[in-house]
Amino acid sequence: MTEFLDKLVGWLWGTPLIVTILATGLYFTFGTKFFQFSHFGHIWKQTFGKLIKRDSGEGDSGILSPYEAVSTAVGGSVGVGNIGGVATAIAVGGPGAVFWMWITALIGMIIKNVEVTLAVHYRSKDEEGNPYGGPTFYMEKGLGEEKGFKGWRILAVIFGIGIFSTFFITLQNYTISEAVGGTFGIPMIAVSLFFVACVYFMIWGGIPGVGKIAGFLVPIMCLFYVIAGLFIILKNAGEIGSTFGLIFGSAFSGTAAVGGFVGAAMAQAIRMGIARAVYSNEAGWGTSPMIHSTAKTDHPIKQGLWGSFEVFVDTVIVCTITALVIIITGVWSSGDAGATLTLSAFETEIGMAGRVIVTIGVFLFGLTTATGWYSYYEILLRHAFRNNLNAKKKILMVYRALNPVSGFLMVVYVVVKGLPGQAVWYFADITSAIPTFINVLVILILSPRYFELLRDYKARYLGIGVVDPSFKPFYEDRIKKDPEASKNV
Repeated sequence: MTEFLDKLVGWLWGTPLIVTILATGLYFTFGTKFFQFSHFGHIWKQTFGKLIKRDSGEGDSGILSPYEAVSTAVGGSVGVGNIGGVATAIAVGGPGAVFWMWITALIGMIIKNVEVTLAVHYRSKDEEGNPYGGPTFYMEKGLGEEKGFKGWRILAVIFGIGIFSTFFITLQNYTISEAVGGTFGIPMIAVSLFFVACVYFMIWGGIPGVGKIAGFLVPIMCLFYVIAGLFIILKNAGEIGSTFGLIFGSAFSGTAAVGGFVGAAMAQAIRMGIARAVYSNEAGWGTSPMIHSTAKTDHPIKQGLWGSFEVFVDTVIVCTITALVIIITGVWSSGDAGATLTLSAFETEIGMAGRVIVTIGVFLFGLTTATGWYSYYEILLRHAFRNNLNAKKKILMVYRALNPVSGFLMVVYVVVKGLPGQAVWYFADITSAIPTFINVLVILILSPRYFELLRDYKARYLGIGVVDPSFKPFYEDRIKKDPEASKNV
C-alpha cells in the first residue's frame, strides 16, 4: 500500500502542481516588486507589533480581532506538520527537502497575502451580520459575478470536497496519539479518546470560542517549542555550518543512502519539500483565508499582512527549528519518520525531558490545528447552505457534534491495520494537492483585483501613489455604491 501511495503522491505533487505553485509565487513576487521582502519591516510592525498589544482590530464588521484570527490561523497551520511533517520530508526527501521548504515559504508569504486579501475583500455577511469568506466566496463573486464564469460552482465543489476529505483523513489526532502514547506508554486509542474530549471542549463555543482559546495557547506553544529547539541548536553550534552545507548540497544533487536512510533524488527532495511546506504553512491551500475573513479590519491588505507573517512564523521559524534539530543531531538517517523522528532528536540531546517537551508541543500544536480546521469546515458549510437557514442551523449542530470523531476513527484504523507513519503522511499529501491546485489558479485569475487593492493600500498607508477617495476596499461596498459593478471585470 505504501508503494501505491508513494506513486499517487508523486503524480499529484508532480511537475504541473509544483510549477504552478512556484510560478504563481514568482508572479506575485515580481508583480508586487518583491513586497514580502521590500516591505518586510512594515509587515512585521503591523503584525508582530500589534500581536504584542493584542490589537482589537479596526472596522465594525468582524467576529474575531486580527490577533484572534491569526492565532486561530497560526494554530491551524503551526501544528503536527511542523513536527511530524518536517521529519517525514527529511526522512523521505533527505536534508535537501528543507531548502525547498524555505523557497516555498518565501514565495508562500506573498501567496498567503494574496489569498487572505481576496478572502477579506470578497467576504459576505450572514443573516446575523457576521462576515465570512474564503476561496469559495471569491470563486462565486470574483469568477461568477464579476467575470461571468458559470463554472465557478464546479471549481467550488471540487475545492470543498478536497478540503472536506481532510475531515476523514486527519493527522492531528493520529500524530498526538503516536507521540503521547510512545512517550508515556499509553495505548494510542486511549490518548485519542482524551484528545477528542479536549477538542469538544474547545469547539463548543463556535468560532469565537476557538479564537479566544487559540489566542491564549498559540503564543505559549510556539515559544515553548522554539526555546527548546534553539537550546539544542546552540548546544551543537559547531555543527551548524556543516548542517546548512548538507541542506544546500543535497537540494540540487539528492542524498545518497546512509544509515537507515535509503537515499533520495533531487526530484524527491523538491516534491517532499514543497508538499510539506504547503501542508504546514497552508500557503495556496486556501484554508486559513477562511478564518482571516472573519477578522475586524478596515482594509483587506491589512489582514493579508497577517497571512505573510503566519507563513514566516510557521515555516521560516518553527519548521526550520525542527529541521535543524533533526539534522544537527544526526538522527535524520536513522530510518524513522514522522513525530517519532523528531522525538528521537530532542531525546538525543535533552534526554527524556526533551521527549516530554516535544510531546507536550505536539499535543498543543495538534489541538489548535484541529480546532482551527473546525473553523474552516464550518465556514464552508455556512457558504454552501447560506440560502437555507433552517438546514444550515441543523447541519452546523450535527457537524459540531461529529467533528472530532473522524480523527478517532482514523487512529483506530491505523492501529488495527498497522499502517506505517510514512503511509499516513502520504494521505495528507493527497488531500492537499487538489484544493491547492484549484485555489492557486483562481487567485492568478483574480490577480488584477489584488493589485488594485495593494495599490490602494500603498497609497493610503505607505504614502506610495495617490489616494483615490472613491475606491472601495470591500466588494460589498462596491456593489452598494454601483449595483452594475459586479458585472464589470
